[in-house]
Amino acid sequence: MSTHKWPEQGWALLQVLLVASFSQAEEPLCKRIGDLENPQLSKDGDIVLGGIFSFHSSWKNRQETYTHKPLDFQIAQAMRFAIEEINNRTDLLPGISLGYKMYDTCASIARSVRVALALANGNEAVSVPSEAPCTQSAQVQAIMGETSSSPSVAIATVIGPFHIPLISHFATCACLSDKSKYPSFLRTIPSDYYQSRALAQLVKHFGWTWVGAIRTNDDYGNNGMATFTETAQQLGICLEYSVSFFRTDPPDKLQRIIDIIKVSTSKVIVTFLSHMDLDVLMKKLSQYNLTGYQWVGSEGWIFDSQTAEMDKNHILDGAIDLSGLQHSFTDMSFMPIFNNLYKGVYAVAHALHSILGCNETCNFKILQHIRMIYFRTKEGDEVYFNENGDPPAKYEIINCFLKDVLLWQVPVSVCSEKCPPGTRKVLQKGKPVCCYDCIRCAEGEISNTTDSITCVRCQPEFWSNERRDACVKKEAEFLSFEEIMGALLTAASLFGTCMTAVVAFIFFRYRKTPIVRANNSELSFLLLFSLTLCFLCSLTFIGRPSEWSCMLRHTAFGITFVLCISCVLGKTMVVLMAFRASLPGSNVMKWFGPTQQRLSVLAFTLIQVVICILWLTISPPFPFKNFKEIKDKIILECALGSTVGFWAVLGYIGLLASFCFILAFLARKLPDNFNEAKFITFSMLIFCAVWITFIPAYVSSPGKFSVAVEIFAILASSFGLLICIFIPKCSVLFESSIHPTLFLLNIGNYSMLTSATRCR
Repeated sequence: MSTHKWPEQGWALLQVLLVASFSQAEEPLCKRIGDLENPQLSKDGDIVLGGIFSFHSSWKNRQETYTHKPLDFQIAQAMRFAIEEINNRTDLLPGISLGYKMYDTCASIARSVRVALALANGNEAVSVPSEAPCTQSAQVQAIMGETSSSPSVAIATVIGPFHIPLISHFATCACLSDKSKYPSFLRTIPSDYYQSRALAQLVKHFGWTWVGAIRTNDDYGNNGMATFTETAQQLGICLEYSVSFFRTDPPDKLQRIIDIIKVSTSKVIVTFLSHMDLDVLMKKLSQYNLTGYQWVGSEGWIFDSQTAEMDKNHILDGAIDLSGLQHSFTDMSFMPIFNNLYKGVYAVAHALHSILGCNETCNFKILQHIRMIYFRTKEGDEVYFNENGDPPAKYEIINCFLKDVLLWQVPVSVCSEKCPPGTRKVLQKGKPVCCYDCIRCAEGEISNTTDSITCVRCQPEFWSNERRDACVKKEAEFLSFEEIMGALLTAASLFGTCMTAVVAFIFFRYRKTPIVRANNSELSFLLLFSLTLCFLCSLTFIGRPSEWSCMLRHTAFGITFVLCISCVLGKTMVVLMAFRASLPGSNVMKWFGPTQQRLSVLAFTLIQVVICILWLTISPPFPFKNFKEIKDKIILECALGSTVGFWAVLGYIGLLASFCFILAFLARKLPDNFNEAKFITFSMLIFCAVWITFIPAYVSSPGKFSVAVEIFAILASSFGLLICIFIPKCSVLFESSIHPTLFLLNIGNYSMLTSATRCR
């Protein structure tokens, strides 16, 4: 297609787009109500684009000259730049010139609606036929603006039914994505649906879990903060306060916000504010010199150069923001907001260009073509709109108002410090979830992560360390030969064994004397042998319990002690029988001679052997790890297996000991010549006293001390029998080698007993 034909096609395009019906009569006339709305900036063109901006904050106080160029005025210049660039191109809309009409709304929603209607309908009085409604072609084919969300909501509501595209470069309210309410609204800046969530992720990234929130009391602030609050709660971020205001609010409301900030403990303030609202707030903050806060801003104010210039007290130093990702173009690379408007103007130009190439079956509505455009800017940015009229969401983090970024340090803003490992979080009553106390884990429980909400109990064989952040293997506790108590008991056992061996040697040397021969010397040697086993069996209770040692210790103890008591019982019966035999006409000793004595000892011992065999067969003792008695240690002990078997063994020993004690007690009134009975009585008294006190001491002693109590009882009762029965005789035998006369007297004392035991 030749270039010179483009102007003709351009005028044909205008005829298609300008679908108004014109009046056939002079009367009646549709007249515009109110004053005419004249644009602040305008330029004629074949196709006119509208622009709605807020150069001033008040219509009455507006000035036509600027000492500081407002942000929206700079945005309007960016629109002029984009239109001039398109008009100078030969590959886009060749032969068609774009014009513009730009209005200043002075931050008034009412004026925004009026100028939008002026752009749609024009200002002239139009004559129409009486039977036709008041209609006129739209003055512009698309409107660029508004900068804020609330005016954009109002404008989109009014012009939506006319399908005039409204493309905003800075209105981020997520509500505008609802195409059922705002069918003709599009934007080149991501929706707050994404920005609010991204801000929450940014706050979480820096570890700020305790923040304040300030928002503009309009659609932009309320909707953006609501989404941020919802996402923040999901991420574990708490809001200490969330307040809203509008720049026209009375001073006392703003003062309440200042008071809230002053008493707050959070050091981070998240804002969804327009730059005009922030200017009002910053003036108030400067009065109180409220510095030292980390400001997290939305795109509503972070790019306003006037805000930075007003910050004389460096209140906003280090403020960070998520801005739409941008690439540089010409002299506007430092302002992504300019790039957004630049893309919007080009989107309209590409849509018009696509209409020029359409045939008769093509849809000539510009709104539909804008929704379907896809192109790349010369810097490589993709430009397209999704089904909601939104661009793809891309952000970059900007740290503004800081002279030296390297000096910026990430502040700490938490309600409670992180709970270190070894503790768990407990929420403070009546406060948000970010406010908690750190409670140390209980014994046997750990937490090895920061901010743990629970403590985990260690496995049975493990216990918590001192810091409660790791489980360590429990120390195994048992009575060993290496420790002092084990060594002392071992020494006592060996000493008793040696002492018994010495007594046995003395008795063997003097075996032919009346003292040794009295009361059946065989029982005396058998008793010494059993006492040796009693001393030695205590060693089986020392050392790490094993399957064999557990079975051996109790059975050896039971059998050796029954053998010992049986011998003592036999000696006691011999004393009684000997006394009876010394009476005239008595032949008692023939019924309890040496053979009967041996058989009685054997019978009594066999009964215990049978009990032990049954115990080992049915439910023998076994090594057992006791985790409950001492929390931080494993007690290695021998479980009884069958408690019935254990108490049967002890009960049988107690029965024999009681019987022996009774017989010895009955022999206490024998003549002084029979000192043997008195010694047996005293030895059995010691034996019974030891084992009676053993029971409560054994039950109440923890861990290895219960084993030590049992060994002590064995040794004490063994020493009692050895000392009470044999030491007096050894003393007599020892004195005989020094005082022979005394030895002859002692022999006389035992002569009657010796002769009696020899009678049959």
